[in-house]
Amino acid sequence: MNSFTFNKAFWLSFAFVVLLGSTGFRIDAQIKTPLLQDINVQSPQATPTPYVTKTSSSAPVNAPPATSRRTSIPVLAELDIPGYSGVLVESEAGSIVMESYSNYTFNPASNVKVGTGYAVLKTFGVNYRFATNIWTDGAIDETTATLNGNLYVSGRDPIFNYEHAVAIANELNRLGIRKVEGNLIVTDNFTMNYSQSVRSSGNSFKQTLNGAGRSRAASTAWDKYLFNSGTYRPLNVIPSVIITGELNVDGLPANVHLLFAHESAPLREIVKVTLSFSNNFLSHRLGDMLGGASGVAKVVQREAGIDPAEYNLATSSGLGVNRVTPRAQMKLLRTFRKFLKRNNMEFSDVMPVAGLDDGTLKRRFNTDFNRGSVVGKTGTLNQTDNGVSTLSGEITTRQGKFFFVIFNQRGSVGRFRGFQNNFVPLVQGILGGAVPMKYIPMAMDRRLAKSRIRSPKQTNFGSQDQEEDDDDE
Repeated sequence: MNSFTFNKAFWLSFAFVVLLGSTGFRIDAQIKTPLLQDINVQSPQATPTPYVTKTSSSAPVNAPPATSRRTSIPVLAELDIPGYSGVLVESEAGSIVMESYSNYTFNPASNVKVGTGYAVLKTFGVNYRFATNIWTDGAIDETTATLNGNLYVSGRDPIFNYEHAVAIANELNRLGIRKVEGNLIVTDNFTMNYSQSVRSSGNSFKQTLNGAGRSRAASTAWDKYLFNSGTYRPLNVIPSVIITGELNVDGLPANVHLLFAHESAPLREIVKVTLSFSNNFLSHRLGDMLGGASGVAKVVQREAGIDPAEYNLATSSGLGVNRVTPRAQMKLLRTFRKFLKRNNMEFSDVMPVAGLDDGTLKRRFNTDFNRGSVVGKTGTLNQTDNGVSTLSGEITTRQGKFFFVIFNQRGSVGRFRGFQNNFVPLVQGILGGAVPMKYIPMAMDRRLAKSRIRSPKQTNFGSQDQEEDDDDE
C-alpha cells in the first residue's frame, strides 16, 4: 500500500525512540493529545481485486483506496505495509495507536479459531468436559473376570487418544473385567486419534484395550499420561481387556446400563491446545458443537455486537474463504477478554504465549527483548486469496496492555510474517518497551492429562463443573 521501505521505517523508529527518551513522551489513556488523527500516506495506485471489501459501502468490490491510515506516530504513518492489509492497534482503554483499513474485510485464516474458541467456551463453560460413556447390556462374571454381553462406547470427545483408551481398560480391570464375550459397538460421533473415520477410531480403540496387541505408540502415550497426571501405577501392571466379538457402528439400545464415563480435560485446556497448535481437526469438532461455522459466527456476532457483514465465516477453522474486518476482530478480542476476566482467566490461558508455549508462536517474538510479552493467534493460507498471513492478540508494554490485529493478504506469506515480526516489537518499543506478562508455561501434555473417570452417579453424560461466568452486564 505504501512506497516506503521497512529499512527506512526502522531508522525512523530508532530516531523516534531516541526522541521519546529525551522528551519523556508518553502514550496512554490519560494523554491529553489525541492518539488519533488522519495521516496522508502516498501509495502506488491500487488495482481492482475480489479479495478485499469495504463493509460500509455498496459500491463494486475494489481494492482499498490509496490513503486510509490514522495514527499520531510518524514512524507508523510512514511504515510500508505489504499486500492488501488491515491493521488495528488499540490501548486497553480503547485509544487508537494505529488504524489502517480496519473497516475492510480480509481473510483472517486461522484467526477464525479465536472466534470458535470463544463461542464454545461462552456456550458450554470453561470447565466443560467431554464424556466418553461406557455401557453394556450384559453382566459381569467375577469368577472368570468376564463381561458376558456387548460393550458400547458413546461420546464426541475430540481429544480422545491412545492414553484415554488405556485408561478405560484400566477402569474395566478395576471393575473386574478382563474379557468381553460380545461385540464392541461405538456410536457414530466417536473419534480417536484425530481420525475422521468412526470405524477406524473404533478399531484403534479395540486394539488399544488389548495389552497384548497394543501398539508401542499407545504404550508410550499411557506412560506419558501417568507421568503428566501424577498417577501411581504398580510395577508390571498392564491394563488389558480382550473383546472377542466384532466392531460395529450403531446407536445405543434401550436395555443398556452405564458402567462409567471417561471425562476429558476441561474445555479451557482443549481450547488452549487448539489455538496453540492451530489444530484444524479440533476446531471443526468444536465448531460442530454449535452447528458449524454459521453457529460460531452467530455467537460472536451476538455477544460482541458485530454486524454480520463484518464477520462472515465459511469454516470454523479458518480454512477456505472467510471474511472478517480488523475492527470486528478487535471487538471479538475485547469481548473474549471480558469473558475470561469473569472466569479469572487471561488470554494466556487459552492462546499461546510467544517464545514460551509450544505451537505456532514458539519461535516468534522469542528474543530477550520481547519473550513472554506477546500472546495471540496466528493464521496462514499459502494459496487461498493469493496468500494470507494474520496475527492478532495482546502485547504488554511499559505503557500497559494493547490489543492488535494484523490481516495481511494477497502476497508472500514469508514477507507478511517478516513484517509482523518487525511491526510488533516496533510498536512495543514506541510504547516504552516490552514487558513479560505474569505467566508460567505448562506442557500441553500435562494440560490434557487432567482427564478423569466418573461413576454413573457422578456423570451427566458430558459434565460442567459449577464455575460458570455470569451473564453479560
